[in-house]
Amino acid sequence: MILSGLDPSGGAGLQADIQAVTALGCHPLPVLSCLTVQDTRNVYNAVPVDAGIIRQQLDRLADDCAIHAIKTGALGNAEVVDVLCEFVDRHPDLPLIVDPVIKAAGGGDLADQALLARMKSALFPRAGMITPNGIELAMLGESDDPQEAASRLLDDGCRSVLATGGHGNGPMIINTLYRAGQQAIEWQVERTGEGPAGTEYHGTGCTLAAAIAAGRGAGLSAEAAIEQAQIYVARAVEQALRVGKGQPVPDRSMLPPRS
Repeated sequence: MILSGLDPSGGAGLQADIQAVTALGCHPLPVLSCLTVQDTRNVYNAVPVDAGIIRQQLDRLADDCAIHAIKTGALGNAEVVDVLCEFVDRHPDLPLIVDPVIKAAGGGDLADQALLARMKSALFPRAGMITPNGIELAMLGESDDPQEAASRLLDDGCRSVLATGGHGNGPMIINTLYRAGQQAIEWQVERTGEGPAGTEYHGTGCTLAAAIAAGRGAGLSAEAAIEQAQIYVARAVEQALRVGKGQPVPDRSMLPPRS
């Protein structure tokens, strides 16, 4: 089940999640959390969907369908977080992958302070994994040092933090999984695609988190789901599409190689 926002450009948000989950052999159950005014360059406005409607949708889906994992993106407001937390408490065994969307790559805001506070206090402790990029990790963990920021989030109740490196520079993307009381696990993936090493793509964070959720829903361990997701995102970026005048969009129709 996917709870995320609508990106009219089709590059990120709910559409990216639907494409990634489908490509990895799962059926998406999409629930719209907010509407955005967005293109491949930035986000200009966002309006949350009524939390009561979302509650009804979640209840009907759970009554009718087999749900194997939950993935979240932009959530709209704190009320939507409350509804999701109520749902998760009734289904505590479902893997919950939270992409803590705060800002668009162009700088546009997708979360206010009330939403951020509710995610940190209520949603993160219920999640099996959160997947912040470098900017989000620094904001949420209140430190520019990734290890210190992740440690603070773990101390606040997060079960695991996957610090993603897609928005960094250098020839390699470094993704690091932090878990309390365990040694961090690091993956290095070659930074591929068009342009210089610092080139960013629209919707890679959404795609990675959705692919991880698909893997977890299919029964993979956290580590195996991350590895599969990284391969998938790397191939999608290699075939990125020029949809608009801003960032290229990963071609999420690309299937990962079979092992």
